[in-house]
Amino acid sequence: MQPTATVLVYSDDSNTREQVRLATGRRPAPDVPVVEFVECATPAAVLKELDRGGIDVCVLDGEAVPMGGMGVCRQIKDEVFRCPPVLLLIGRPQDAWLATWSRAESAVTLPVEPVEFAAALASLLREKLALNA
Repeated sequence: MQPTATVLVYSDDSNTREQVRLATGRRPAPDVPVVEFVECATPAAVLKELDRGGIDVCVLDGEAVPMGGMGVCRQIKDEVFRCPPVLLLIGRPQDAWLATWSRAESAVTLPVEPVEFAAALASLLREKLALNA
């Protein structure tokens, strides 16, 4: 198992980014690596970090301003070669179809519920590790 996994967290709201960090803890599950975070508050910062490489999973806030995570997700799926899997934070369960439209691999509702979020993140990390094995 690799020593760490890098998770990009995009939200214009520092409280949402903190909820993600707290729900994840050091690692979201015992069978996945320790997580390091890269935090982004703007879509331009997300693209810059993805261009830099080394991101294992993206967590995008669908309620972010000025560009929501769904739009960012759709853009990076079109523009980033070997785009990492995306966990989308959505405002309400009824928005799950929009998460599908954006091509996110997973979605959970805001506010972040720690057990649900950690399970979704761990699942994406497992899939990413299996692809890299």
